[in-house]
Amino acid sequence: MFELAARLISTFYAWTHNYALAIGLVAVVVMLLITPLTLKSTKGMLEMQRLQPEMRRLQNEFKGDRQKLNEAMMMLYKDHKVNPMASCLPLLAQMPIFIIMFQALSGLTKRGEDGIRFAPKFLNESSELYQSLVGQTKMVSFGIDLALNPIDAVNENFAKGLIYVFLVAALAGIYFIQQKMVASRTVSPNMSATQAKLMQYLPVVFAVFQLFLPTGLIVYYFVQALIRIGQQQYITKRFYGNDSSLGRQAQAAGERAREMSKNDKESKKPKKETTDPSAPFVSKRVTPPKGGTSSAKQSSSPGKNRSSAIPRKPKKS
Repeated sequence: MFELAARLISTFYAWTHNYALAIGLVAVVVMLLITPLTLKSTKGMLEMQRLQPEMRRLQNEFKGDRQKLNEAMMMLYKDHKVNPMASCLPLLAQMPIFIIMFQALSGLTKRGEDGIRFAPKFLNESSELYQSLVGQTKMVSFGIDLALNPIDAVNENFAKGLIYVFLVAALAGIYFIQQKMVASRTVSPNMSATQAKLMQYLPVVFAVFQLFLPTGLIVYYFVQALIRIGQQQYITKRFYGNDSSLGRQAQAAGERAREMSKNDKESKKPKKETTDPSAPFVSKRVTPPKGGTSSAKQSSSPGKNRSSAIPRKPKKS
């Protein structure tokens, strides 16, 4: 697979004679391949969201029986022809692609025995890409070394390294816009405000991770991120175009499920005792006051009371 990715870059380089454009065209091809999976995943996710009120009802009905709950859930999925794993398809596809692209780019810029000059892997030695890289120390395109990561670029030359950092910052901005587009139409009954905020800034964290990757891979993700903006606009138009669309139905179902979840939490809270303000005050004290009353003192020492009541006999003279 590494050879296939490297040869694809080599093919596009033969057309463009530009490293960044060749990598960008590979990103376009990959996005064309996974877009059908993304659309299928989005549809499956919306169908799952549309079932949330029914899923909430089943959770309340089989609260103490996990096995029956799972059986009821599977029956619900089967009746509505929903695959709960469909939403994971693009993510499952992206992970191996990331590894393949990382290894392919690392192989193209692999240093030789001297540790300085390139000795490219995964390429035919007669290819134009191999001939342009072998013996070189940089993979320069548009004034940027694609073999260098932004951290090393800043350490080598701070002023020139800022261009690499700016590229990562621009990528973070695109990710942020993309996430805002997704979050604006997503309604989850189980997601708190804090979780939603974390999800919103997760792409920025991912972009910061790019600081440690070769700039060639950043170019790859930059092109993909731009394509995803258009992809999300298409998804909004296709699935959220009118009130009867699948997306609108899923949003309404999500709101109902959230309301059900809120009502369940309210019902579990202990109810506070209410008192009538017009009722007379009644003390709840059950212990006698400290020191007691005079009558209590008299009753508590009967011996003293009796001795004082008996008259004394006069002494004999």
